Amino acid sequence: MPATSLLEAPELAAERIDARAGGENFPVVSVLAPRHARPHLRAIYGFARLVDNLGDEAHGDRMVLLDELERELDGPPQTEVMQRLHGTIAACGLPQEPFRRLIEANRIDQRKTRYASWEEVREYCTYSADPVGRLVLGVYGRAEDEELVRMSDSICTGLQLVNFLQDPPRDLALGRVYLPQNDMARFGVSDEDLAGPLTGETVALLRFEGDRARSLLEAGLPLAKALGGRPGRSVALYARGGLAALDALERAGWDVFTGRPAPTKWTFARLAVRELFRP
Repeated sequence: MPATSLLEAPELAAERIDARAGGENFPVVSVLAPRHARPHLRAIYGFARLVDNLGDEAHGDRMVLLDELERELDGPPQTEVMQRLHGTIAACGLPQEPFRRLIEANRIDQRKTRYASWEEVREYCTYSADPVGRLVLGVYGRAEDEELVRMSDSICTGLQLVNFLQDPPRDLALGRVYLPQNDMARFGVSDEDLAGPLTGETVALLRFEGDRARSLLEAGLPLAKALGGRPGRSVALYARGGLAALDALERAGWDVFTGRPAPTKWTFARLAVRELFRP
């Protein structure tokens, strides 16, 4: 692939960031976040979405593309997404390590397609999900507080698991199964069953994993009070958005094969109002 294509590919993927954002379980930038933080949160989200696009959708050698993107972390940035990110890194004093872990998560996706246990899935989340929360704490100047980091990791891992529960058919089409293989065996679900149709065994598996995700999200909710103010309310909205997604899955009977159950925009609006007036 010519060098110019390597430089253009991230920008082409970035064109789909806004389109993909509509399918997320939470707003790209919470309306509850402090105004000064919103551009930085957008920059972090844009980078995370870009990395996922390269790992899931890019044509050509995805490992090479991910390497090219990682080099842009060192600079100079050559795409608009990375220019914004460099501004955020400088303004907030963010470390590069969480960004590199997000890139590594997508390298893992290119070489690993199954996870034997929850412990393996949890380890993957330390690359694919937890770094985002740590970067958000960095924007708020609280990334050194170990207790806050622990609660943030719990929320981010919970949100990642919710996404896995919404997307088994899509992930399987990409050649990946993120649900633990030992849990699937326990409930009598094979990889092929994740293509549908819905069965009682699949419902039992998804509900079991959903309970795990709910516990993780609820364990992280005290982060809102610990952060306080608008930062705390915005973080709470992310967690409650994940809980609302679990509620949507439950209402749909865990049928992820005829549609992707997710909260509506009106649900998010109600959650935002509740957080705004929560004591």
